[in-house]
Amino acid sequence: MRPEKKTVHLALSSWMLALMALLSVSSVHAEKADSLKEMTIEADQFLNNGKTNVSTFSGDVVVVRGTLKVRAEKAVVTKSADEFQHVVLTAKPGAKITFRQKRDGGPDLWVEGESEKAEYDEKTEFVKFLSRAQIRYLDGNKVTQQQEGEFLSYDSKNDVFVGVNSSSGQAVSGGGRIKTTIQPRTEKQAN
Repeated sequence: MRPEKKTVHLALSSWMLALMALLSVSSVHAEKADSLKEMTIEADQFLNNGKTNVSTFSGDVVVVRGTLKVRAEKAVVTKSADEFQHVVLTAKPGAKITFRQKRDGGPDLWVEGESEKAEYDEKTEFVKFLSRAQIRYLDGNKVTQQQEGEFLSYDSKNDVFVGVNSSSGQAVSGGGRIKTTIQPRTEKQAN
């Protein structure tokens, strides 16, 4: 029998919304109202080590903030001496972390995706989705744009999106391809 899930309400600044900064590529923006919402993190276990400034959530981790919902097996939050946080989300072996969030700009616009691992550095405002990464932009249930690759990153300070064919972040000859699919604009989108 699984231990009872613990719910932890934390003010972890806006690290998870910042993690979703990658999703704002191509003038697609996460719902701004989410940044004003309470964040709830549920997990089977929670450990906070005050000496090392490391918090670990493990076992069916679910993060909810407004319309944002993230699922992972483990989330590790490390706070540096200068109070910035570094977040690492991982999936179970063979599985993926998943996320979904409403976008501003329309009543039924969403962004969702998955990867085996995600990292966010609050100080540099740099986010990485690693290994079998996929991000989809939706209008209702219709995918309007999609990125796929082993390494997808977004530098929000400099507004730079990078896709690379290996999870190391370095292009490897013969290591696969990055794929972006953009659907044609519909009449509704053109107006």
